[in-house]
Amino acid sequence: MAGAYTPLYWFFELLAIGAFVVEVWAFVDALRRPTPAFVAAGKQTKPLWLIILGVAAVVGLYTCTYSTGPAAVGIFSIAAFVAAAIYLTDVRPKVREFRGGGTSSNGPYGPW
Repeated sequence: MAGAYTPLYWFFELLAIGAFVVEVWAFVDALRRPTPAFVAAGKQTKPLWLIILGVAAVVGLYTCTYSTGPAAVGIFSIAAFVAAAIYLTDVRPKVREFRGGGTSSNGPYGPW
């Protein structure tokens, strides 16, 4: 395959890896957030976001692993990145504001 490793190939490969990192970051962040925070923030439920972001991460992994060059930029890889970007820019800031009802044994800096 002549010319397979051109600068354009490496550009799209780095783009796919960067998108995959963002998708995994969004998925791991959603895992760490408490379930009631999503409803309290007026967003979709945590299980729905985990499904969306999990599928996005799988699509990102497929794109990094099996797709090469400009062919890697397809509708599914773009949709996966957009889903992760929506979570990180819209849902995550609202869910981070949620402070779950703590117990009475918590002090100002954590548990006693």
